Amino acid sequence: MHVSHLSLADFRSYARAEVALDPGVTAFVGPNGQGKTNLVEAIGYLATLGSHRVSSDAPLVRMGADRAVIRAAVTQGERSQLVELELNPGRANRARINRSSQVRPRDVLGIVRTVLFAPEDLALVKGDPGERRRFLDELVTARSPRMAAVRSDYERVLKQRNTLLKSAAMARRHGGRSMDLSTLDVWDQHLARAGAELLAQRLDLIATLLPLADKAYEQLAPGGGPLGLAYRSSAGEAVDSGAARTREAVYEVLLDALSQVRKQEIERGVTLVGPHRDDVLLRLGEMPAKGYASHGESWSYALALRLASYELLRSEGAEPVLVLDDVFAELDARRRERLAELVAPGEQVLVTAAVEDDVPGVLVGARFGVSGGEVTRL
Repeated sequence: MHVSHLSLADFRSYARAEVALDPGVTAFVGPNGQGKTNLVEAIGYLATLGSHRVSSDAPLVRMGADRAVIRAAVTQGERSQLVELELNPGRANRARINRSSQVRPRDVLGIVRTVLFAPEDLALVKGDPGERRRFLDELVTARSPRMAAVRSDYERVLKQRNTLLKSAAMARRHGGRSMDLSTLDVWDQHLARAGAELLAQRLDLIATLLPLADKAYEQLAPGGGPLGLAYRSSAGEAVDSGAARTREAVYEVLLDALSQVRKQEIERGVTLVGPHRDDVLLRLGEMPAKGYASHGESWSYALALRLASYELLRSEGAEPVLVLDDVFAELDARRRERLAELVAPGEQVLVTAAVEDDVPGVLVGARFGVSGGEVTRL
Protein backbone atom coordinates (compact mmCIF):
# COMPACT_ATOMS: atom_id res chain seq x y z
CA MET A 1 0.00 0.00 0.00
CA HIS A 2 1.18 3.51 -0.74
CA VAL A 3 -0.24 7.01 -1.09
CA SER A 4 0.39 8.26 -4.62
CA HIS A 5 -1.05 11.75 -4.23
CA LEU A 6 -1.94 13.99 -1.29
CA SER A 7 -4.17 17.03 -1.67
CA LEU A 8 -4.90 19.48 1.17
CA ALA A 9 -7.25 22.46 1.40
CA ASP A 10 -7.18 24.73 4.44
CA PHE A 11 -5.49 22.05 6.51
CA ARG A 12 -3.18 23.43 9.22
CA SER A 13 -0.82 25.92 7.53
CA TYR A 14 -1.77 24.99 3.97
CA ALA A 15 -4.35 26.96 2.01
CA ARG A 16 -3.66 24.50 -0.79
CA ALA A 17 -1.11 21.72 -1.26
CA GLU A 18 -0.69 19.09 -3.97
CA VAL A 19 2.04 16.48 -3.43
CA ALA A 20 2.73 13.57 -5.78
CA LEU A 21 4.33 10.68 -3.90
CA ASP A 22 6.20 7.57 -4.99
CA PRO A 23 6.71 4.20 -3.33
CA GLY A 24 9.91 3.86 -1.34
CA VAL A 25 11.45 6.56 0.82
CA THR A 26 10.33 10.19 0.69
CA ALA A 27 11.83 12.81 2.99
CA PHE A 28 10.32 16.22 3.75
CA VAL A 29 13.14 18.53 4.80
CA GLY A 30 12.92 22.06 6.14
CA PRO A 31 13.24 24.25 9.24
CA ASN A 32 10.91 23.63 12.16
CA GLY A 33 7.53 25.31 11.95
CA GLN A 34 7.30 25.23 8.16
CA GLY A 35 4.66 22.50 7.79
CA LYS A 36 6.53 19.21 7.36
CA THR A 37 4.62 17.41 10.08
CA ASN A 38 1.32 18.80 8.79
CA LEU A 39 1.73 16.70 5.64
CA VAL A 40 2.24 13.38 7.39
CA GLU A 41 -0.33 14.31 10.03
CA ALA A 42 -2.93 14.55 7.26
CA ILE A 43 -2.11 11.03 6.02
CA GLY A 44 -2.26 9.76 9.57
CA TYR A 45 -5.68 11.33 10.01
CA LEU A 46 -7.02 9.37 7.04
CA ALA A 47 -5.80 6.18 8.71
CA THR A 48 -7.09 6.81 12.25
CA LEU A 49 -9.62 9.69 12.07
CA GLY A 50 -7.45 11.50 14.57
CA SER A 51 -4.23 13.44 14.97
CA HIS A 52 -1.16 12.30 16.86
CA ARG A 53 -0.63 15.89 18.00
CA VAL A 54 -4.02 17.25 19.12
CA SER A 55 -7.22 15.73 20.52
CA SER A 56 -9.76 17.78 18.54
CA ASP A 57 -10.22 18.80 14.91
CA ALA A 58 -10.38 22.57 15.44
CA PRO A 59 -6.57 23.15 15.34
CA LEU A 60 -6.41 21.23 12.04
CA VAL A 61 -8.43 23.88 10.19
CA ARG A 62 -6.43 26.81 8.85
CA MET A 63 -7.02 30.08 10.69
CA GLY A 64 -9.87 31.94 9.03
CA ALA A 65 -11.31 28.88 7.27
CA ASP A 66 -14.42 27.03 8.41
CA ARG A 67 -13.42 23.57 7.18
CA ALA A 68 -10.44 21.57 5.96
CA VAL A 69 -10.23 18.87 3.31
CA ILE A 70 -7.78 15.95 3.11
CA ARG A 71 -7.79 13.94 -0.10
CA ALA A 72 -5.47 11.08 -1.03
CA ALA A 73 -5.08 8.64 -3.88
CA VAL A 74 -4.17 5.23 -2.46
CA THR A 75 -2.71 2.32 -4.43
CA GLN A 76 -2.80 -1.26 -3.25
CA GLY A 77 -1.58 -3.78 -5.80
CA GLU A 78 -3.54 -3.15 -9.00
CA ARG A 79 -6.31 -1.26 -7.21
CA SER A 80 -6.48 2.50 -6.67
CA GLN A 81 -8.93 4.43 -4.52
CA LEU A 82 -9.54 8.10 -3.83
CA VAL A 83 -10.48 8.88 -0.24
CA GLU A 84 -11.56 12.28 1.05
CA LEU A 85 -12.36 13.69 4.48
CA GLU A 86 -13.92 17.08 5.15
CA LEU A 87 -13.24 18.31 8.69
CA ASN A 88 -15.97 20.53 10.13
CA PRO A 89 -15.21 21.50 13.75
CA GLY A 90 -18.38 21.73 15.77
CA ARG A 91 -20.31 19.83 13.10
CA ALA A 92 -20.24 16.36 11.61
CA ASN A 93 -17.27 15.53 9.42
CA ARG A 94 -17.99 14.24 5.93
CA ALA A 95 -16.31 11.57 3.81
CA ARG A 96 -16.23 10.36 0.22
CA ILE A 97 -14.70 7.32 -1.42
CA ASN A 98 -13.94 7.48 -5.16
CA ARG A 99 -15.94 10.73 -5.35
CA SER A 100 -19.13 8.74 -4.78
CA SER A 101 -22.00 9.77 -2.59
CA GLN A 102 -21.10 10.55 0.97
CA VAL A 103 -20.25 7.76 3.40
CA ARG A 104 -19.65 7.82 7.13
CA PRO A 105 -16.13 8.96 8.08
CA ARG A 106 -15.43 5.63 9.76
CA ASP A 107 -16.13 3.87 6.44
CA VAL A 108 -12.77 5.13 5.16
CA LEU A 109 -10.88 3.25 7.87
CA GLY A 110 -8.73 0.53 6.37
CA ILE A 111 -8.20 2.23 3.02
CA VAL A 112 -5.08 3.94 4.36
CA ARG A 113 -3.08 2.20 7.06
CA THR A 114 -0.12 3.86 8.72
CA VAL A 115 2.37 3.22 11.47
CA LEU A 116 3.65 6.54 12.74
CA PHE A 117 6.83 7.15 14.75
CA ALA A 118 6.95 10.58 16.41
CA PRO A 119 8.55 12.30 19.42
CA GLU A 120 5.17 12.02 21.13
CA ASP A 121 5.69 8.23 21.23
CA LEU A 122 7.81 8.60 24.35
CA ALA A 123 4.50 9.03 26.19
CA LEU A 124 3.70 5.38 25.45
CA VAL A 125 6.30 4.51 28.08
CA LYS A 126 6.45 7.57 30.30
CA GLY A 127 2.93 8.95 29.95
CA ASP A 128 -0.47 8.34 31.48
CA PRO A 129 -2.55 5.17 30.90
CA GLY A 130 -4.65 7.00 28.32
CA GLU A 131 -1.66 7.07 25.96
CA ARG A 132 -1.32 3.29 26.09
CA ARG A 133 -5.08 2.75 25.74
CA ARG A 134 -5.09 4.93 22.65
CA PHE A 135 -2.18 2.99 21.17
CA LEU A 136 -4.01 -0.31 21.69
CA ASP A 137 -7.34 0.93 20.37
CA GLU A 138 -5.90 2.52 17.23
CA LEU A 139 -4.06 -0.70 16.43
CA VAL A 140 -7.16 -2.79 17.19
CA THR A 141 -9.11 -0.63 14.73
CA ALA A 142 -6.36 -0.83 12.11
CA ARG A 143 -6.55 -4.63 12.33
CA SER A 144 -10.35 -4.63 12.24
CA PRO A 145 -12.01 -1.38 11.06
CA ARG A 146 -15.40 -2.54 12.39
CA MET A 147 -14.01 -1.90 15.88
CA ALA A 148 -14.46 1.82 15.24
CA ALA A 149 -18.19 1.28 15.67
CA VAL A 150 -17.64 -0.75 18.86
CA ARG A 151 -15.44 2.00 20.31
CA SER A 152 -18.04 4.61 19.38
CA ASP A 153 -20.81 2.58 21.01
CA TYR A 154 -18.76 2.17 24.17
CA GLU A 155 -18.01 5.89 24.41
CA ARG A 156 -21.68 6.76 23.81
CA VAL A 157 -22.91 4.37 26.52
CA LEU A 158 -20.19 5.50 28.93
CA LYS A 159 -21.19 9.15 28.45
CA GLN A 160 -24.87 8.44 29.06
CA ARG A 161 -24.15 6.24 32.07
CA ASN A 162 -21.88 8.89 33.57
CA THR A 163 -24.61 11.51 33.08
CA LEU A 164 -27.04 9.36 35.05
CA LEU A 165 -24.50 8.72 37.82
CA LYS A 166 -23.55 12.39 38.02
CA SER A 167 -27.20 13.41 38.38
CA ALA A 168 -27.66 10.83 41.14
CA ALA A 169 -24.55 12.03 42.95
CA MET A 170 -25.65 15.68 42.78
CA ALA A 171 -29.12 14.83 44.07
CA ARG A 172 -27.58 12.89 46.94
CA ARG A 173 -25.19 15.70 47.89
CA HIS A 174 -27.91 18.33 47.88
CA GLY A 175 -30.32 16.30 49.99
CA GLY A 176 -32.86 15.84 47.25
CA ARG A 177 -35.06 12.87 46.63
CA SER A 178 -33.34 9.68 45.57
CA MET A 179 -33.34 9.25 41.83
CA ASP A 180 -34.86 6.29 40.08
CA LEU A 181 -31.80 4.27 39.04
CA SER A 182 -33.67 1.30 37.64
CA THR A 183 -32.32 2.08 34.17
CA LEU A 184 -28.76 1.68 35.45
CA ASP A 185 -29.03 -2.09 35.07
CA VAL A 186 -29.74 -1.63 31.36
CA TRP A 187 -26.79 0.72 30.95
CA ASP A 188 -24.60 -1.79 32.79
CA GLN A 189 -25.48 -4.44 30.23
CA HIS A 190 -24.80 -2.13 27.28
CA LEU A 191 -21.48 -0.99 28.77
CA ALA A 192 -20.39 -4.54 29.56
CA ARG A 193 -21.35 -5.79 26.08
CA ALA A 194 -19.36 -3.13 24.18
CA GLY A 195 -16.60 -3.21 26.80
CA ALA A 196 -16.21 -6.98 26.52
CA GLU A 197 -15.77 -6.75 22.76
CA LEU A 198 -13.10 -4.08 23.12
CA LEU A 199 -11.36 -5.86 26.00
CA ALA A 200 -11.22 -9.18 24.16
CA GLN A 201 -9.61 -7.46 21.18
CA ARG A 202 -7.07 -5.69 23.39
CA LEU A 203 -6.10 -8.92 25.13
CA ASP A 204 -5.66 -10.75 21.85
CA LEU A 205 -3.58 -7.86 20.51
CA ILE A 206 -1.21 -7.84 23.49
CA ALA A 207 -0.63 -11.58 23.24
CA THR A 208 0.14 -11.24 19.53
CA LEU A 209 2.23 -8.10 19.86
CA LEU A 210 4.57 -9.15 22.67
CA PRO A 211 6.91 -11.48 20.74
CA LEU A 212 7.09 -8.98 17.87
CA ALA A 213 7.93 -6.12 20.24
CA ASP A 214 10.54 -8.21 22.05
CA LYS A 215 12.22 -9.03 18.73
CA ALA A 216 12.16 -5.41 17.63
CA TYR A 217 13.69 -4.23 20.90
CA GLU A 218 16.50 -6.76 20.54
CA GLN A 219 17.19 -5.39 17.06
CA LEU A 220 17.31 -1.80 18.32
CA ALA A 221 19.13 -2.44 21.60
CA PRO A 222 20.78 -5.90 21.60
CA GLY A 223 20.88 -7.54 24.99
CA GLY A 224 18.65 -4.94 26.62
CA GLY A 225 15.41 -6.94 27.04
CA PRO A 226 13.32 -8.91 27.43
CA LEU A 227 10.11 -6.89 27.22
CA GLY A 228 6.90 -7.62 29.05
CA LEU A 229 3.36 -6.43 28.35
CA ALA A 230 0.75 -7.11 31.03
CA TYR A 231 -2.85 -5.90 30.90
CA ARG A 232 -4.24 -4.24 34.04
CA SER A 233 -8.02 -4.28 34.03
CA SER A 234 -10.24 -2.24 36.33
CA ALA A 235 -12.47 -5.34 36.36
CA GLY A 236 -9.87 -7.27 38.30
CA GLU A 237 -7.72 -10.36 38.31
CA ALA A 238 -10.05 -12.57 36.24
CA VAL A 239 -9.19 -10.46 33.19
CA ASP A 240 -5.53 -9.83 34.07
CA SER A 241 -4.78 -13.50 34.64
CA GLY A 242 -6.42 -14.65 31.45
CA ALA A 243 -9.10 -16.61 33.27
CA ALA A 244 -11.70 -14.59 31.35
CA ARG A 245 -10.66 -14.08 27.75
CA THR A 246 -13.72 -14.92 25.66
CA ARG A 247 -16.20 -12.13 25.04
CA GLU A 248 -18.92 -13.82 27.08
CA ALA A 249 -16.60 -14.47 30.00
CA VAL A 250 -15.34 -10.88 29.99
CA TYR A 251 -18.94 -9.64 29.72
CA GLU A 252 -19.88 -11.52 32.88
CA VAL A 253 -16.80 -10.27 34.72
CA LEU A 254 -17.56 -6.68 33.78
CA LEU A 255 -21.18 -6.98 34.89
CA ASP A 256 -20.10 -8.39 38.23
CA ALA A 257 -17.43 -5.73 38.71
CA LEU A 258 -19.95 -2.96 37.96
CA SER A 259 -22.34 -4.36 40.55
CA GLN A 260 -19.53 -4.46 43.13
CA VAL A 261 -18.69 -0.75 42.75
CA ARG A 262 -22.19 0.66 42.20
CA LYS A 263 -22.33 2.32 45.62
CA GLN A 264 -19.01 4.09 45.06
CA GLU A 265 -20.05 5.09 41.55
CA ILE A 266 -23.25 6.69 42.80
CA GLU A 267 -21.27 8.55 45.49
CA ARG A 268 -18.68 9.80 43.01
CA GLY A 269 -20.89 10.23 39.94
CA VAL A 270 -18.59 8.40 37.53
CA THR A 271 -18.11 4.95 36.01
CA LEU A 272 -15.24 3.20 37.80
CA VAL A 273 -15.00 -0.04 35.82
CA GLY A 274 -14.40 -0.61 32.13
CA PRO A 275 -11.79 -0.40 29.37
CA HIS A 276 -11.62 3.39 29.83
CA ARG A 277 -9.98 2.79 33.24
CA ASP A 278 -7.48 0.12 32.20
CA ASP A 279 -3.73 0.23 31.59
CA VAL A 280 -0.87 -1.83 30.19
CA LEU A 281 2.15 -2.47 32.39
CA LEU A 282 5.31 -2.28 30.30
CA ARG A 283 8.25 -4.16 31.76
CA LEU A 284 11.90 -4.08 30.78
CA GLY A 285 13.67 -7.05 32.23
CA GLU A 286 12.34 -7.46 35.75
CA MET A 287 11.38 -3.81 36.29
CA PRO A 288 8.53 -1.58 35.14
CA ALA A 289 9.70 0.52 32.21
CA LYS A 290 7.90 3.61 33.49
CA GLY A 291 10.07 5.25 36.12
CA TYR A 292 12.98 2.83 35.74
CA ALA A 293 13.98 2.80 32.07
CA SER A 294 16.52 5.39 30.94
CA HIS A 295 15.65 7.92 28.27
CA GLY A 296 17.34 5.83 25.60
CA GLU A 297 15.69 2.63 26.81
CA SER A 298 12.29 4.34 26.84
CA TRP A 299 12.81 5.52 23.27
CA SER A 300 13.82 2.03 22.18
CA TYR A 301 10.76 0.58 23.92
CA ALA A 302 8.41 3.00 22.18
CA LEU A 303 10.04 2.34 18.81
CA ALA A 304 9.81 -1.41 19.40
CA LEU A 305 6.06 -1.10 19.96
CA ARG A 306 5.69 0.78 16.68
CA LEU A 307 7.89 -1.67 14.77
CA ALA A 308 5.87 -4.54 16.21
CA SER A 309 2.68 -2.81 15.05
CA TYR A 310 4.12 -2.51 11.57
CA GLU A 311 5.10 -6.19 11.41
CA LEU A 312 1.70 -7.25 12.71
CA LEU A 313 -0.27 -5.20 10.18
CA ARG A 314 2.02 -6.26 7.37
CA SER A 315 1.52 -9.93 8.25
CA GLU A 316 -2.28 -9.54 8.25
CA GLY A 317 -2.81 -7.63 5.02
CA ALA A 318 -1.64 -4.61 3.05
CA GLU A 319 1.69 -3.19 4.20
CA PRO A 320 1.10 0.09 6.04
CA VAL A 321 2.75 3.39 5.20
CA LEU A 322 5.61 4.03 7.61
CA VAL A 323 5.83 7.61 8.89
CA LEU A 324 8.87 8.84 10.81
CA ASP A 325 8.12 12.34 12.03
CA ASP A 326 11.27 14.08 13.24
CA VAL A 327 12.40 10.89 14.95
CA PHE A 328 16.03 10.57 13.91
CA ALA A 329 17.09 13.82 15.57
CA GLU A 330 15.96 12.30 18.90
CA LEU A 331 18.13 9.18 18.60
CA ASP A 332 21.80 8.49 19.17
CA ALA A 333 23.85 7.37 16.17
CA ARG A 334 23.56 3.66 16.94
CA ARG A 335 19.77 3.61 17.31
CA ARG A 336 19.40 5.93 14.32
CA GLU A 337 21.23 3.57 12.01
CA ARG A 338 19.50 0.47 13.32
CA LEU A 339 16.06 1.99 12.94
CA ALA A 340 16.85 3.21 9.44
CA GLU A 341 18.02 -0.24 8.37
CA LEU A 342 14.86 -1.82 9.74
CA VAL A 343 12.43 0.53 7.98
CA ALA A 344 14.30 1.10 4.70
CA PRO A 345 12.69 -1.90 2.89
CA GLY A 346 9.16 -0.59 3.55
CA GLU A 347 6.84 -0.16 0.57
CA GLN A 348 6.42 3.52 1.46
CA VAL A 349 8.41 5.37 4.11
CA LEU A 350 7.72 9.07 4.80
CA VAL A 351 10.33 10.96 6.82
CA THR A 352 10.39 14.50 8.16
CA ALA A 353 13.64 16.18 9.21
CA ALA A 354 14.84 19.70 9.94
CA VAL A 355 18.07 19.17 7.98
CA GLU A 356 19.20 16.67 5.37
CA ASP A 357 21.90 15.31 7.69
CA ASP A 358 19.19 14.00 10.03
CA VAL A 359 18.08 11.52 7.36
CA PRO A 360 20.30 8.41 7.51
CA GLY A 361 22.12 7.62 4.29
CA VAL A 362 20.45 4.22 3.91
CA LEU A 363 17.10 5.98 3.39
CA VAL A 364 17.63 6.83 -0.25
CA GLY A 365 14.70 8.29 -2.17
CA ALA A 366 12.75 11.41 -3.10
CA ARG A 367 13.36 14.69 -1.28
CA PHE A 368 10.97 17.62 -0.83
CA GLY A 369 11.84 21.00 0.58
CA VAL A 370 9.18 22.53 2.84
CA SER A 371 9.26 26.25 3.56
CA GLY A 372 6.70 28.99 3.97
CA GLY A 373 3.76 26.78 3.09
CA GLU A 374 5.36 25.58 -0.15
CA VAL A 375 6.34 21.98 -0.88
CA THR A 376 8.95 21.68 -3.61
CA ARG A 377 10.50 18.52 -5.02
CA LEU A 378 14.29 18.79 -4.87
